[in-house]
Order: sequence, then C-alpha cells, then structure tokens
Amino acid sequence: MRKIFIRYWQIFRKPSVHHSLGLLSMGGFIAGIIFWGGFNTALEATNTETFCISCHEMENTVYQELQPTVHFSNASGVRATCPDCHVPHEWTNKIARKMQASKEVWGKIFGTINTREKFEQKRLTLARHEWARLKANDSLECRNCHNFEYMDFTRQSARASAQHSTALASGEKTCIDCHKGIAHQLPDMSGVKGW
Repeated sequence: MRKIFIRYWQIFRKPSVHHSLGLLSMGGFIAGIIFWGGFNTALEATNTETFCISCHEMENTVYQELQPTVHFSNASGVRATCPDCHVPHEWTNKIARKMQASKEVWGKIFGTINTREKFEQKRLTLARHEWARLKANDSLECRNCHNFEYMDFTRQSARASAQHSTALASGEKTCIDCHKGIAHQLPDMSGVKGW
C-alpha cells in the first residue's frame, strides 16, 4: 500500500515541462472556483429588477404598467419583481431562460426594440413568445407563488372560484391561459384569431 502511495505521489510531483502535475491540478481547481464564482455572480446580477429596467424601454413601458397592479403593491407587502415572473428559479431552467433573454438584449443593442415605438410594434410578438413559454412550462413562475392547492376558493369571487376549480379539476389549463395582461397591458390584439 505504501509503495502504491509513493508511486502516485511521485507521478503527482513529477514535473511536466515546467510545472508539476500537482501544481497544474491545483491551478486548474482554483481557476475553476474563480470562474464558477464569477459566472454565478454575473448570473445573479442580471437576475434583478434593477438590471431588467436599466433599459429605458423597459423602465418606461412594462415597468410603468406593473406599478399600479397588485403584483407591485398590496396589503401583504409581497412584491413580484421582473425575475420572479420571467425567470425560473431552478438552475437549469434559469440558464435556458437567460439564453433566450440574450435575444432580447440583442434587440436592445442592435436597435430593434430600442424606442417605445419599436417596442410597441414588437409587443405582440414578444408577448406571444412569453405566453408560449409560460404555457409550455405550465406557468411555473406563477405557481412559485400561486398554487391551486393552497387557494381558498370560498374567499374568491364566484367567477374566480368556478374558473380555478375547473382548471384544477381538468388539469388542461394553466395560469397564462386566463391571465394574459395581468401585470402588463395587452398588446394590440385586433386581428388576432380567437381573441
């Protein structure tokens, strides 16, 4: 056993051209920690409302629309920020969403949505993408805060209670099916089939 340990220790200490394998391994390990820490720090920095509204198009449109809603200010003091509704909490889903959002940043940089007018022209397309994403993930971001199982249907209006209990029983509908425009103004839906 001792001979095996000594043999591997000598391989570990044996110099490559200029540095030992141990030094290279340790350096790689430390570089990996620094990269991972930097990556996660950048990921969290871009996952804040401050970052989201740093573009004046977002601050002057959708952020202004959010402010009068119950998601922004309410009796309980619980507030939904941009990432709460638009970025999944699970790491792999978060990374996938961040990659999708890079296209939106691209639009900002290259001027396809860099003014209010251009944003309004693209609003229906952007909304459809977001609705499709929420439909595909069963409104995961909504369900991080709202859950059928914890709803007290007796304290809801008759219409809301009927709709929520039907959706719960059928399992076919998800939040975004009925709650489009809940926190932001709807785009111009004239000419849209089924609306």
